[in-house]
Amino acid sequence: MAKIDAVVTGAGGFIGGHLTKALLAEGKTVRAVDIKPLNEWYQRFDTAEEVVADVSLLGEARSVLDGGAGEVFNLAADMGGMGFIENNKAACMLSVLTSTHVLMAAKEAGVDRFFYSSSACVYAADKQTDADIVALKEEDAYPAMPEDGYGWEKLFSERLARHFREDYGMATRIARFHNIYGPNGTWDGGREKAPAAACRKVATAVLTGNHEIEIWGDGLQTRSFTYVDDCVDGILRVTRGDFDEPINVGSSEVVTINQLYALVADIAGVEISYKHVPGALGVRGRNSDNTLILKEFGWEPSTRLRDGIARTYAWILEQAKAKAAGLAYTN
Repeated sequence: MAKIDAVVTGAGGFIGGHLTKALLAEGKTVRAVDIKPLNEWYQRFDTAEEVVADVSLLGEARSVLDGGAGEVFNLAADMGGMGFIENNKAACMLSVLTSTHVLMAAKEAGVDRFFYSSSACVYAADKQTDADIVALKEEDAYPAMPEDGYGWEKLFSERLARHFREDYGMATRIARFHNIYGPNGTWDGGREKAPAAACRKVATAVLTGNHEIEIWGDGLQTRSFTYVDDCVDGILRVTRGDFDEPINVGSSEVVTINQLYALVADIAGVEISYKHVPGALGVRGRNSDNTLILKEFGWEPSTRLRDGIARTYAWILEQAKAKAAGLAYTN
């Protein structure tokens, strides 16, 4: 294969699909890679080279990077929302094979830049025990006490990328995502994250007339949520910049989970009642400190939560309608 401008692993997924779209809009040649069959990709593009491959296998990682690449964006991982993460720790840890093999193949292919998508789940749990959270700075990942399973894999893979930079001179870049949401992503089935789950539950209430909605826990846990377009902008800036340590890519607009559901209901124009039930909760509070990324890149998200949720809800409502009608998934 000839050298390509960009390779995106996990391109059939949520963030990967949006990133592929942005790279194509720049006029880049893009090899989009995912383990899922093409008919399960959230977004597809005629102008991308689409490859179905399991890059957790070193041979297949080498194959998709044959010929080299200007930029490699490794977004491939076995993951989901908090319910999935807490109940599939081994599966989440096995993503270390993907992280390792794509990094090894990128080194062998002599790629120019390598981006690794990490997560706010790397942050120490003892700094996230209060809903009135102090925003997390990059140094708060140590002493290490990340989310069990998923967070440990992300933190290990961060370290691996760092050592490939130090030992082999690879230009590795790392962003820690804070709860990315938006259209064209997982919205049902158990792997969806809180914003998509909230949009789905409210859409279901609208379609069925049953306005009682279950929320895990007391709903007072706090989070910040980052719209996917802002995330993609952050990815490109970090990948192409000179800063080579892990850095937050997230919003600092913090809300409780109850407030998130109330926002979705307001956008939908429906009154709902809450039924608080046991469920996977994660940490009590989490928010992104954007001091470092503002300093290094002059960046922070530009999409207000209400605006991003409105776009996400509109898309999920259409998916829920299609599913209720027995229609195929629509992009």
